[in-house]
Amino acid sequence: MAVQISDLQKLYHTEYDRWLTQTIRLLKNRQLESVDYEHLIEELEALGRSEKSAVKNLLLQIIIHLLLYEFWETERDRNINHWAGEIVTFRVQLEDKLTTNLRNLLAQELQQIYSNAALIVLNKTRLTTFPQNCPYSLEQLLDKNWFPF
Repeated sequence: MAVQISDLQKLYHTEYDRWLTQTIRLLKNRQLESVDYEHLIEELEALGRSEKSAVKNLLLQIIIHLLLYEFWETERDRNINHWAGEIVTFRVQLEDKLTTNLRNLLAQELQQIYSNAALIVLNKTRLTTFPQNCPYSLEQLLDKNWFPF
């Protein structure tokens, strides 16, 4: 039984899970003439934005915690193990999401992400001793075993 595009479009708004299941089935069966391309494209674009945001936020958290780890000396003894644990946790989560394209995105936006992280840490700690440019390479930031000291 052929699925009508108009029926599929209605499902998108009323029963998203059924719409998704039927769309996947249509794609697997190469029934491309019945695919609701408008909503499929919308979903793929949203997925792309979501993944980009997720990896940028994880890298932001890694940098925030590295800055705390490296520069907040008055809190270091009490918090260094917590910060180290957070850094590794965020690295593991980022590793699971990272693709070549998303890695390239992080490389392109590293300085902006660093600037945001430094601003957050500045407001949390009132420290002003951070380098203007990111002192960490992307490879260091992604390396689960790397720490500044």
